[in-house]
Amino acid sequence: MAGNSSFIRGFMRITARAAKVWGPADRIDSDTPVVHRHDDAELSSEEQLAEIEVERDAEGHAYAFRKRHEPT
Repeated sequence: MAGNSSFIRGFMRITARAAKVWGPADRIDSDTPVVHRHDDAELSSEEQLAEIEVERDAEGHAYAFRKRHEPT
C-alpha cells in the first residue's frame, strides 16, 4: 500500500500545480437542470442507444446486447 500513497501524493501535487496555472475547477449548482440541445450529435446518440438492450443476471451483473432484427 505504500506505493499507492506515493502515487496519490504525486497526483495531488500535479493537480495543485494545474490549479495554480488554470485556476480552480468550476463548480455548478447541482440543483440546476441539465439543458439538452437536441442537436444532430444527440439524435445520433439516441438512435445508437435505441439499438442496445441491457440485461441483468441473478448476481446483478449488467450486459448490453444489440437488439436483433428479425429478417423480413
